[in-house]
Amino acid sequence: MPPSLYLLSPPLRSSHRLFFPLFCFFFVSSLILCSLPGSASSPCENPPVIFNFGDSNSDTGGLAAGLGFPVNSPNGRTFFHRSTGRLCDGRLVIDFLCQSLNTSFLTPYLDSLANSNFANGANFAIVGSSTLPKYVPFSLNIQVMQFIHFKARALELVTSGAKGLIGDAGFRNALYMIDIGQNDMADSFSKNMSYAQVIKRIPSVITEIRNAMTTLYDQGARKFWVHNTGPLGCLPQKLSLAQEKELDHYGCLSRYNSAAKLFNEGLLHLCQEMRPQLKDAAIVYVDVYTIKYDLIANSTSYGFSSPLVTCCGNGGPPYNYNIRSTCGNPGSEACRDGSQFLSWDGIHYTEAANEIIASKILSMDHSQPRTPFDFFCQG
Repeated sequence: MPPSLYLLSPPLRSSHRLFFPLFCFFFVSSLILCSLPGSASSPCENPPVIFNFGDSNSDTGGLAAGLGFPVNSPNGRTFFHRSTGRLCDGRLVIDFLCQSLNTSFLTPYLDSLANSNFANGANFAIVGSSTLPKYVPFSLNIQVMQFIHFKARALELVTSGAKGLIGDAGFRNALYMIDIGQNDMADSFSKNMSYAQVIKRIPSVITEIRNAMTTLYDQGARKFWVHNTGPLGCLPQKLSLAQEKELDHYGCLSRYNSAAKLFNEGLLHLCQEMRPQLKDAAIVYVDVYTIKYDLIANSTSYGFSSPLVTCCGNGGPPYNYNIRSTCGNPGSEACRDGSQFLSWDGIHYTEAANEIIASKILSMDHSQPRTPFDFFCQG
């Protein structure tokens, strides 16, 4: 499907109109966009090649392609009208970001039936991925190793005369996106580690991200876009399974969110530290945590009801999450209107929420340094 067809999205729902004037202000003042994600026009006439590394928050079908793991309906029902391997009712944040650059959605690296459509990059993100432990499918360092193989093979084919593949300039000018760390924090809590033990692991996680960025830099990467992790304690899955429930004002698990914020502080420090070390590299840190927590804290202002309730599940009140009957599996049911919910399946956000998250990312308000996403368009 050509990029132009990807960009045909439904009109903004009424709750989004509250933020349209604010977004337009950023459009006029910074000239970073022609419109909200999903519009049919874009100032990015030469979109960059994009390589993405991460977990289920940005997996566009890698788990299904690589392990044959079924991601059943109703996943994908909103935009694609079929399951695409995304754990969402429609598009992910990365899909909206791609649309804003007028480029097609990223093809999973492991998808051998994608007509070799890797001209605009590849997605190495896989559901369940973390940085630790190393050398297990599909930890961050394995994703980087896959990229190195992908690059070597692509350049080999280009040298032999193959067309439609990424050449040396494409890799050099590409945007390298990293969105990982959530599972490192979440899995630690699920293994009944104490809060102190979870916090003690954070430096090791940050080190793995540092190693990945350094390796990519040595491979020629010069443009990095790094997302921090969201408020773990606000996920219905965690709320449903947690043994001790010390909740904050909005009903989220305080310790989980505290751990996520400490991880994010370490990640921000890493990005600041690496800028002078990686000469001539642009490193943008994006505070996704603040964006997502704001959606929860002010959910009614955005048109959402019950921000801590799962749309697709079978757990009953208060969170509608049951680990034995998760979305897409027998016994689960999906809500009628996903646009009223923040949480799709207890872990991942709905397309409606992802659209707002992407819009706020594109506003530059949560980026350090403030950098328009179309900065990465090729000249």
